[in-house]
Amino acid sequence: MEYRRVKDQDKDGDPAKQDIESLRGKPTLLDGAHFPTPHDKTTKWKRKSMVTLALTFLTSSQAILIVWSKRAGRYEYSVTTANFLVEALKCALSLAALARIWRTDGITEDNRLGTTVEEVSVYPIPAALYLVKNLLQYYIFAYVDAPGYQILKNLNIISTGVLYRIILKKKLSEIQWAAFVLLCAGCTTAQLNPSSDHVLQTPFLGWMMAIIMALLSGFAGVYTEAIIKKRPSRNINVQNFWLYVFGMVFNVVAILVQDFGAVMNKGFFHGYSLITVLMIINHALSGIAVSMVMKYADNIVKVYSTSVAMLLTAVVSVFLFNFHLSLAFFLGSTVVSVSIYLHSIGKLQR
Repeated sequence: MEYRRVKDQDKDGDPAKQDIESLRGKPTLLDGAHFPTPHDKTTKWKRKSMVTLALTFLTSSQAILIVWSKRAGRYEYSVTTANFLVEALKCALSLAALARIWRTDGITEDNRLGTTVEEVSVYPIPAALYLVKNLLQYYIFAYVDAPGYQILKNLNIISTGVLYRIILKKKLSEIQWAAFVLLCAGCTTAQLNPSSDHVLQTPFLGWMMAIIMALLSGFAGVYTEAIIKKRPSRNINVQNFWLYVFGMVFNVVAILVQDFGAVMNKGFFHGYSLITVLMIINHALSGIAVSMVMKYADNIVKVYSTSVAMLLTAVVSVFLFNFHLSLAFFLGSTVVSVSIYLHSIGKLQR
């Protein structure tokens, strides 16, 4: 009986072998699958490193170029014309990116520039907010230095987080709220001035301008994200294009209101120098770099870039503008860096 049972099993064949034979020649789930090779990982690491270095360089040099573009403590060029050229350059870069997409993928419903009044009518609000924020960015340097600006600029993290909670109904983690408290403490510590009768280096008006800039930047960022997520399939370059077009329109209005006489009498490019041109290019590329970080890297890269940029700005300012690197500034910038890191960790754990 045992011999017959074994013989019958041999006759029927091994079920595992039969399954393998039945799959032979048929497509499987692994067919066409791409597994990352060491070359792919190296390429990804190089791309991520380049984006990180680019963002760090652009962020740290932004405030330095603005301060450096001043002569005898004032801007000889029109800040409204410079702001207009920044928007025009970003618009041109978006068009160049779209032209490349059109050549490779063709024109589709999601990447064509044609739009409706309903879709385009939402862009004037963030464009107007960015206009005021960008103009304040020039005038705040009458009250703060380049390193102080880099510290106070991080206040927009708080405004963005609070507005996320109010407008987009996104819940903030306890770690993020703790990071906000640390951020405020770090900004205040970095501005302490023990060698003067004034407790803080930045006067009250400078703090008010920094807070207004943070609120404008936060609201514009949250509003723009809501616009983008309303139609996620829409190409980001198309959305950026229309945002920058309205930015150009509002900057033209600002030129007519604020600097029309000076532009007509002295010319559009009066007072421009090589530093001014580099500053305009820097502002335009900074927006592109942030988009690249979101595509090729991650939020942690942005965090580290911001932290390193604060220290680089301070070190360079020591040589260019005789900035005094105090213990209070070093401790404050360290606390700010830790708070930004905690905020990113809290974002991941939500």
